[in-house]
Amino acid sequence: MRKVLFAIMAMSLLTVNFVNGQDKEEKTNDFKRWQVRLRGVGVVPVESAKVGVIGGDVAISNALIPELDFTYFFTKNIAAELILGTTKHDVQAVNTAAGNVDLGSVYLLPPTLTAQYHFCTEKEGVFKPYIGAGLNYTLFYNVKSGAVADVKYDNALGYAAQVGFDLMIDDTYFINVDAKRLFLSTDVTVDASNLAPGLTVPAEVDINPWLLGIGFGMKF
Repeated sequence: MRKVLFAIMAMSLLTVNFVNGQDKEEKTNDFKRWQVRLRGVGVVPVESAKVGVIGGDVAISNALIPELDFTYFFTKNIAAELILGTTKHDVQAVNTAAGNVDLGSVYLLPPTLTAQYHFCTEKEGVFKPYIGAGLNYTLFYNVKSGAVADVKYDNALGYAAQVGFDLMIDDTYFINVDAKRLFLSTDVTVDASNLAPGLTVPAEVDINPWLLGIGFGMKF
């Protein structure tokens, strides 16, 4: 009889431990894996160029845009973020042999994917910083050529670095502050045949913009 009671007690203890273990594992994996953010972003190019034929440099205007991003958490610390937004910039060739030349405007669409590490995972934590790095592929479209006949920009693959933090309002909503640097270069061909017969000006342009944003987000 004692052996039977001992066996029953042992089985009960094993069952309790198993259930507790399962509960702990479920709690560990029970977190909101998705979040979406809407930011206002200032885009500040850090531009430079090697301009053929006429020499000089390039000037690219700043921009203020809305930006939408989606983040998926693989674990409580590791996530991937897809960033979507488009910008319009005015462009000039400056300090050339022909003086300053208006190159019109261009839209950039640089979808960017970053891998992130989030440092703070405590449920009660309010300040949640993170860092990230990844890739972007920039599409140039809706080009207006300004004072020249035509301007062509090559689409380009670049790199991205990111740092930011979330300030939790509650378990679902938060305020976000984010800074990204895109390392982006493109080859540009300027058809200036309307200014001088047969004149084509090639240029290697580094855009390398800062993207400085603040916005609101939601976890789900």
